[in-house]
Amino acid sequence: MVSRRQLVAIGLSCATVVAGGSAWAQAYPNKVIRLQVPFAPGGTTDIIARVMSESLGKALGQNMIVENKAGGGGVVGALELSRAPADGYILGMATVSTTAANPAINAKIPYNTLTDFTPIINIAATPNVIAVHPSFPARDYQGFLAELKKNPGKYSYATSGTGGIGHLQTELFKSLTNTFITHIPYRGAGPALNDTVGGQVPIIFDNLPSALPFIRDGRLIAIVVAAPQRVASMPTVPTFKEVGLEPVNRMAYYGLIGPKGLPQEVVDKISSATKQALTDPAVKKRVEDTGSLIVANSPAEFSAQIKAEFEVYKDVVAKQKLKLE
Repeated sequence: MVSRRQLVAIGLSCATVVAGGSAWAQAYPNKVIRLQVPFAPGGTTDIIARVMSESLGKALGQNMIVENKAGGGGVVGALELSRAPADGYILGMATVSTTAANPAINAKIPYNTLTDFTPIINIAATPNVIAVHPSFPARDYQGFLAELKKNPGKYSYATSGTGGIGHLQTELFKSLTNTFITHIPYRGAGPALNDTVGGQVPIIFDNLPSALPFIRDGRLIAIVVAAPQRVASMPTVPTFKEVGLEPVNRMAYYGLIGPKGLPQEVVDKISSATKQALTDPAVKKRVEDTGSLIVANSPAEFSAQIKAEFEVYKDVVAKQKLKLE
């Protein structure tokens, strides 16, 4: 039988542990925070991360550095984050590719998107766009579709990687339009954009923020966009819904996640600091200038969003019988 004295001792010991944990959480952060981007520099994930890192670091009272961990359509970086210590000093950018599309199509992904991460906050949602090199024979959706149907297998398209949102959404587009174009995967949107702008690949499916500067400069021609409505900076470009392809009309998300088991106090602190950073008019403008929409939801809401998007792509993969190349 445990004595009263032992019970008191146990109670004191537990209280000490709880107090110590709270003190640790209150002291967070007391060193540099690393924000991992699971793609090469130059893509939308990298852009959003760099827009946020300085202001978020200031809100948290510590420097935040961005690290690119590219490979496997975002899998390499996501896997590294899943194995990181759950102390809040290594965070990651969550995308539809790493937490929904890639896991939905690739059963061999070495992490569980629903259990191996701690969702913190969805920063922004961004439209996706199909764009072509100016040398492509068509400059609008009707002409683009007609050219693909007339020349099956002639053209290829670039994406940020196999199993990513660009890959999966273009394969869905192909299935719904009965067209065939060859997938050319890259280690991120930056390299994919470079080759498309350079004319090595004629078509790209990309997030709008990274493609938009090239579209504005006329180095890429926007064909169709995945967004709730037409984008103000591209008023003549129809949405996928407008052209009869509503299943493809899905926006991408860009949020913050940590490894599983991240203490709730740390989650709340990062979430609150992110919302604070997004109230800065300059930061808000920089995010919105990319074509993105500010979301800034709660950890629970972001968790539910990730799960819902994962289920959507699992259903797409099953119905369209999509497989990795």
